[in-house]
Amino acid sequence: MIAQPFEYTAPQTLAEALGLIADGERKVLAGGMSLIPLMKLRLATPEHIIDLGRVPGLSGIKDSGGVLTIGAMTTHHEVEVSPLVRGRCPLLAEAASRIGDIQVRNRGTVGGSLAHADPAADYPAALLALEARVRLVTADSDRTVSIGEFFVDTFATALEPGEIVLEVQVPAEAASEGYRYEKVEQPASGFAIVGVAARIRKEGGRIVLARIGVTGMAPCPFRAENAEKLLEGTAGTAADIERAAVVVGEGEEANSDLHASADYRHHLARIHAARAIQVAVGRAS
Repeated sequence: MIAQPFEYTAPQTLAEALGLIADGERKVLAGGMSLIPLMKLRLATPEHIIDLGRVPGLSGIKDSGGVLTIGAMTTHHEVEVSPLVRGRCPLLAEAASRIGDIQVRNRGTVGGSLAHADPAADYPAALLALEARVRLVTADSDRTVSIGEFFVDTFATALEPGEIVLEVQVPAEAASEGYRYEKVEQPASGFAIVGVAARIRKEGGRIVLARIGVTGMAPCPFRAENAEKLLEGTAGTAADIERAAVVVGEGEEANSDLHASADYRHHLARIHAARAIQVAVGRAS
């Protein structure tokens, strides 16, 4: 199908872009991997598109005092292959490598994916496990929120009118930490039916930090804090992992659709949490 007619503007500066976005109901175009298909299907019918593709300074990855700053227009492929991300936040690089196919990874952007807030997206699980923060700006404001605060519901975020994602701030993983992103993907789209990211730190033979992010299972990505608490203080044996994995998703309303029922998603979350934790424990040193 063909999208309905719309006005198109490609600002040359961030200030110009923010000024346009603040002026009425406008849709922001980043990589276009979500918005363009929705427009073609007439599920989204914006009257005015603001293309951020020509705005300088919105992409790139840098290390700022132990925190990786990733610009909103940085592509998934750039995250996947970045030596800085692979060395400092390998869990994020691993999650990026599992997004869609190579065409999607070359066009899709970090900021666009987060702002779209698809409940089956891959980034949220890793970013929750990494305790990332998201910087949001308007023409006259600048604030930073935790990734847990950013996601509100299905396709809903903490973004206010006139606000865009400027960057994602990800604390670097300790060299001794283990990590893993596991998912069951929908074969045609590559979206996560369920995805689990695990991050483990061990000291003296005991787990001192466990972070588990889950995507795809519920309307909103979440941290499995009940499972994290069960893991911390243990040696990370097979029995410890099983005890923690079995509670992943407890208390969460699971999605049910043509791809998987709610009960099956709960089952997948437990199975893949166990697999992710096992690999992360094995990688932790």
